[in-house]
Amino acid sequence: QRRSLAPSQLAKRKAGEEDEEEEEEEAARRPPAARKRQKPVSETESGECYRSPFRKPLAQLTNRPHCLDSSQHEAFIRSILSKPFKVPIPNYKGPLGLRALGIKRAGLRSPLHDPFEEGALVLYEPPLLSAHDQLKIDKDKAPVHVVVDPVLSRVLRPHQREGVKFLWDCVTSRRIPGSHGCIMADEMGLGKTLQCITLMWTLLRQSPDCKPEIEKAMVVSPSSLVRNWYNEVEKWLGGRIQPLAIDGGSKEEIDRKLVGFMNQRGLRVPSPILIISYETFRLHAEALQKGSVGLVICDEGHRLKNSENQTYQALNSLNTPRRVLISGTPIQNDLLEYFSLVHFVNSGILGTAQEFKRHFEIPILKGRDADASEAERHKGEERLKELISIVNRCLIRRTSDILSKYLPVKIEQVVCCRLTPLQAELYKNFLKQAKPVEELKEGKISVSSLSSITSLKKLCNHPALIHDKCVEEEEGFMGALDLFPAGYSTKSVEPQLSGKMLVLDYILAVTKSTSNDKVVLVSNYTQTLDLFEKLCRNRRYLYVRLDGTMSIKKRAKVVERFNSPSSPEFIFMLSSKAGGCGLNLIGANRLVMFDPDWNPANDEQAMARVWRDGQKKTCYIYRLLSTGTIEEKIFQRQTHKKALSSCVVDEEQDVERHFSLGELKELFTLNETTTSDTHDKIKCRRCVNGHQVRPPPEGSDCTSDLSQWNHCADKRGLQDSVLKAAWDAAVTFTFHHHSHEEQRGIP
Repeated sequence: QRRSLAPSQLAKRKAGEEDEEEEEEEAARRPPAARKRQKPVSETESGECYRSPFRKPLAQLTNRPHCLDSSQHEAFIRSILSKPFKVPIPNYKGPLGLRALGIKRAGLRSPLHDPFEEGALVLYEPPLLSAHDQLKIDKDKAPVHVVVDPVLSRVLRPHQREGVKFLWDCVTSRRIPGSHGCIMADEMGLGKTLQCITLMWTLLRQSPDCKPEIEKAMVVSPSSLVRNWYNEVEKWLGGRIQPLAIDGGSKEEIDRKLVGFMNQRGLRVPSPILIISYETFRLHAEALQKGSVGLVICDEGHRLKNSENQTYQALNSLNTPRRVLISGTPIQNDLLEYFSLVHFVNSGILGTAQEFKRHFEIPILKGRDADASEAERHKGEERLKELISIVNRCLIRRTSDILSKYLPVKIEQVVCCRLTPLQAELYKNFLKQAKPVEELKEGKISVSSLSSITSLKKLCNHPALIHDKCVEEEEGFMGALDLFPAGYSTKSVEPQLSGKMLVLDYILAVTKSTSNDKVVLVSNYTQTLDLFEKLCRNRRYLYVRLDGTMSIKKRAKVVERFNSPSSPEFIFMLSSKAGGCGLNLIGANRLVMFDPDWNPANDEQAMARVWRDGQKKTCYIYRLLSTGTIEEKIFQRQTHKKALSSCVVDEEQDVERHFSLGELKELFTLNETTTSDTHDKIKCRRCVNGHQVRPPPEGSDCTSDLSQWNHCADKRGLQDSVLKAAWDAAVTFTFHHHSHEEQRGIP
């Protein structure tokens, strides 16, 4: 047996021999019985050293090489190098390229999630192959199922599952070959955010080619919703992904983050989702245009209605084919704005702007006019059907009626409030002095005309808003200061001087004293919010206020605190311009729209803040209008625009032609004899002397979605106890009551 002669091994053996001698001496000192039980470990019964049968005896090495001849040595080395490395897995046939960091077993490719699991949402199913085709197909290129992550598919409602499938088909060019965009036009509250998060997560993780469809995605939203998007991603994906939300910071810091985001590459990007506001995107577009992004989602996409503005052009120049535009109100003012949205997501599908205007917009608008001829109506309907058939391939639209299965009843009421004597005198005095009607008759819309509109709208809210103009005796308000009560001061609010403020004061007082409901107050003017604050301080109502001066980070905290059931705040004051879109204010179930906006989408967005997922109480929406004033004209104009939207987006076939375009020019008039100018103009056939006496005739204006005046009544028809208490305020009510009781089967 060969033994090493190395000095270290010699020292070990010497130490071992000394230990054996000590053990022998110790064993000799033990009693004989204990020595019999002791058995040598390293020797067998025969006394020989144990050697494993699997161990080969060591061979003697010599210093002489095996091959002395150089040619033999070279041949020996070549034979060694000619044997390639083999992965020690039986029948392994995978590639061994330089980029391979690991190994994979041979076999068919499989989807990321089980497509046959109960409740699985399958977005793509490979075509069925015959047995012959299965033998011929390359197993490394066979397409696989695309299945939504069960974490998300388990919480999606039926209409949301349908929406995710539609979105995926559009962005993967399966609905319109060569086009990768779409418009998610669901009404507010239907879960558009969740559907888009599901789409992003699916595209970032899988595709029919068994790899991610995209590397990065970008969400562009209003600044007040950046943090909301971040929270929603965290809520639904639970830390599976780390989005990058940019809601503040210096220019250098933001540029550094954006450059880092765009430089990310590979299958596993650390932060694959960027959430950024429209304003920040516009200012830092140059950094984002240097690379490519797999998907862009534009929340509240009706901001892109003007193709000439900088935000539209910056987003349009982004290097990404897949574009999703989210808007609950895709048509706000006219069809050309609608064209801009469709052109952004799928360029060229409707031709150029000039072609669209000539072929679609002009014939459709002529056919919608109340004075249109039969031929113009017929042509308009044909062009409308053609437009719908084209756009419906890339637009999905579901109305809030779906929510009736999941949410409590919503009651929307238009409350027409008479002007106070002071307001009426100021109103008539202004019309006599400013003479805006004469300018409109001449076809001129000057700066003074627009200023007159604003002045009248503020006067309808409260005389305090035009008090400064009366003091300075501006045009239209000369001598008006004498009409105010003696000793009047704007430092304190006097509700009795405004018809709408008087009704609001009653609504808040009755709500506070008879229930634990919370109220959202919405206005277009921050000056009106100032009046609300004075009223709340006088009545000792706790309140919070959100307008354009509040930082983005603080907005999210204020909303979260107000929605908490334990919060003491009774009123949430909201500027429709700053926070009317996307906010979730389910902590309140009553909302007051104090003044109307020319754009019906702004009002619709603001009114949808309380009737959303998570709401548990019956919702009451109060739209306050000053009777016979410019506010009713604005509301009538909204109806005209919504009728156009219903025809194009909702595909309503029997929408009444409510108002002649000529009638909409009658802005600067005051009708003091009517209870509701709008109710008179819709020619309601359900009422006699203001009382509802019979159900609506089939096909009448009252059956259309845009004129659901389901209850035109006096005090006997009031269904809301809060409004009953306001009846004594000498106001006249007309109700636009939109309830989902019948759809839910409630008698």
